[in-house]
Amino acid sequence: MGSIDTEMNILKARTVAVIGAGPSGLVAAKYLRAEKAFSKIVLFEQRSRSGGIWNYTGDHRNEDLFTIPQVDPRGKNQDPKWSSSQKTQNVGIETDGNEPSFLSPIYDRLETNIPHGLMGFQDLDWPQDSQLFPKHETVLKYIQDYGADVEDLVQFETQVLNVEPISTQPLSPWKVLTRDIRSDSRHEETFDAVIVANGHFIVPYIPDIPGIQDWNERYPGVITHAKYYRNPEEFKNKKVIVVGNSASGSDISTQIAQYSSHPLLWSSKSTSIFKVGTSSVKRELPPIAKFLPTTRGIEFEDGTVEEEIDAIVFATGYFYSLPFLENVTPKLIEDGSHVQHTYQHLFYTPRPTLSFLALPQRVIPFPLSEAQAAVVSRVYSGRLSLPSSSIMQSWEKGVIEEMGNGRNFHLLPFPKDGNYINEMAHWALSATPRDGLDNDGKGKLPPIWGAWEFWCRENFPQIRAAFGALGEKRFAVRKLEEVGFSYEAYLRAQAKEEGKVI
Repeated sequence: MGSIDTEMNILKARTVAVIGAGPSGLVAAKYLRAEKAFSKIVLFEQRSRSGGIWNYTGDHRNEDLFTIPQVDPRGKNQDPKWSSSQKTQNVGIETDGNEPSFLSPIYDRLETNIPHGLMGFQDLDWPQDSQLFPKHETVLKYIQDYGADVEDLVQFETQVLNVEPISTQPLSPWKVLTRDIRSDSRHEETFDAVIVANGHFIVPYIPDIPGIQDWNERYPGVITHAKYYRNPEEFKNKKVIVVGNSASGSDISTQIAQYSSHPLLWSSKSTSIFKVGTSSVKRELPPIAKFLPTTRGIEFEDGTVEEEIDAIVFATGYFYSLPFLENVTPKLIEDGSHVQHTYQHLFYTPRPTLSFLALPQRVIPFPLSEAQAAVVSRVYSGRLSLPSSSIMQSWEKGVIEEMGNGRNFHLLPFPKDGNYINEMAHWALSATPRDGLDNDGKGKLPPIWGAWEFWCRENFPQIRAAFGALGEKRFAVRKLEEVGFSYEAYLRAQAKEEGKVI
């Protein structure tokens, strides 16, 4: 059983469950194992292989959790679709016969919006032949290669149905109910601590705009979400609206515009950080004000009306959804805009033996998860202490005062994300050394961002735009310098401005 020193706020867990074997779950396993303090570490993964949503699924059916509008964050555990193994999709793990497939938002031609030098894990280099912004197949193999040495900790084809504390005590152990999705059998285990690493790209969000429900009933199948987008050929010669200007909205609108009728209509609340210059095939418009069912039309907030719309793709993001934690109080999810009662976007304040990885958005997720995992593993091994509940609650109140109690709560736009990574890393490195651990007792070292990472992070939207502008020539690009960005040149320019010589 785990224990806590209530005066020092030191937790000591012996058994830990990790939910999900995607990037953040695998990195959690590595840091937990490196602590050499736990008698049992288990990763529960519903797929047949690691990698999480980076496991591409060609089927883009609309799931039963998808409605129009889609404003319910609750979600539910999904049943898999069983399909024959295909070697082209099974990178790293061999499977025979049928295997479970859970719908992924990865689309056919997805390339990362982050250059590989910035987005990777610190102890595994990308393959030398990786293009500067890797394809999704490359990312999947990279993740699986990274996690190969902790794959023995993963229980595959195991879905977590429910997690709840055994008692009302703040540090009560957790009951974890799982389902073997092949046999449909249930199994319950007890763990001292639980780390949730299942991601937040499951339950899509489509706003309740006036007229949308009636419009959808008249023209079924015309409205969809980026989660179900797979390739731009589906929109050939169609009049298309893409709603949303984040990374997916920008990329999907650009892809579709190559095939749709022109101009593609790109609706958003603000200018995209991924927009560089203007496009002759895309027309930017404000948010949709209302749907006009009688004319198959749309009215935008500036009064513009477009009729005879053939397709609308909402790239409007996802809800935070934790159906397996619905019995935990106080509630973690209300409107789905963020996870409530979290300290440092990481620990569940009322019961800190429950934690979450990769909740923040507008971030570089792999190194951020790694820095978080360094903290969580040290806290659960008893080498780091947590502040009092009142201090943790005050931290959350401060974020709400600054960012609001809604969709902005977990946003860490640059440079907040880099600063957060370094704050987590330095917190982890403040842990009490322990004999037998690597690095003179410090344990596995977290990533720390330096000047190069901050420079690259600040410029990556422009770097991505320059990369995309190369068309098919981009496939041969491996380095930043090949798209006109050089850190050394930047340093020289800075030095010249300051009258220095490098």
